[in-house]
Amino acid sequence: MKPDLFQAPDYYKLDELLSEEHKIVRDAARSWVKKEISPIIEEYAQKAEFPNQIIKGLAEIGAFGPYIPQEYGGAGLDQISYGLIMQEIERGDSGIRSTASVQSSLVMYPIWKYGSEEQKQKFLPKLASGELMGCFGLTEPNHGSDPGSMTTNFKDKGDYYLLNGAKMWISNAPFADIAVIWAKNEEGRIHGLIVERGMEGFSTPETHNKWSLRASATGELLFDNVKIPKENLLPNRSGLSAPLGCLDSARYGIAWGAIGSAMDCYDTALRYAKERIQFDKPIAGMQLQQKKLAEMITEITKAQLLTWRLGVLRNENKATSAQISMAKRNNVHMAINIAREARQILGAMGITGDYSIMRHMMNLESVITYEGTHDIHLLITGMDITGISAFK
Repeated sequence: MKPDLFQAPDYYKLDELLSEEHKIVRDAARSWVKKEISPIIEEYAQKAEFPNQIIKGLAEIGAFGPYIPQEYGGAGLDQISYGLIMQEIERGDSGIRSTASVQSSLVMYPIWKYGSEEQKQKFLPKLASGELMGCFGLTEPNHGSDPGSMTTNFKDKGDYYLLNGAKMWISNAPFADIAVIWAKNEEGRIHGLIVERGMEGFSTPETHNKWSLRASATGELLFDNVKIPKENLLPNRSGLSAPLGCLDSARYGIAWGAIGSAMDCYDTALRYAKERIQFDKPIAGMQLQQKKLAEMITEITKAQLLTWRLGVLRNENKATSAQISMAKRNNVHMAINIAREARQILGAMGITGDYSIMRHMMNLESVITYEGTHDIHLLITGMDITGISAFK
């Protein structure tokens, strides 16, 4: 087992833009990742298994709903703190960050924003502590980038709702205690419903044979005449804007998380380049390797500045969905390019599990697609700057 020697790059001294609380939160997450994730993650990725024992630790570092008010069990932190936690967790592994992102932005967020007071009191404290784990159901087998065409539906049966349909590519599904799912009522209006493990007709088969996010549990959500108590409907928001509001929060966390993957690949490549001797000197002294490393730190620095500013806007409730899309698209694209360049610096060693780079690269192939594909986010920016939709 190799020691975790990671040193975070801060070329533009961005730490000076952070508060003391931000740095304390980040450093706690960083230390936890070094102690609890780095020693085990390669093993769990190799055997395609989620390390369930880390759930308690994720809760303890505030990874579950860090911005949720303390009255509901959250830490009451700001958006930059949330981003920094996601950055540090994804530095360890994108799949582990996915687990925290889903719990925070796609399960706790909609219950906090759209739920009743009873729902908040019932679910949020247990989700914050990790006693309950959740998942989010929007994507369907035939409806991904066009979620408004979903076919999952529910009918009012007087004392309850009857839910039918299916969701696919759902992180946390195999072990989730609850699922916040989105379905159409008889008028075709989209609503959020809380489905609980054990409800008859509700099943969560696991998705196998993944080459990406191997340490993350992925599955389907199947609903076969599931009776949903009426008090499990999220009452305070409906329409497609409701799940899209959750995705804004998740995409924001991904924008930070991708920086963590990129930093880990850069740090690994830089250290290796200084140690690897060819032609009687470290390869870090070769022009082409310096070009790769210089471009890496440039792109990481640009992404850090972009995302910090987005965090400030989020704290001020000024960030737009299009701005979040830009950051998600830019930062994941940046990270996957850095992973590929870092792999080349390591040569053949870069494909082995002795280093994190190939695992990051494979994970980022999923991250660049989920929560809105690379191309869809490009069109969101295009629509925002031209005022013309290319979707229809």
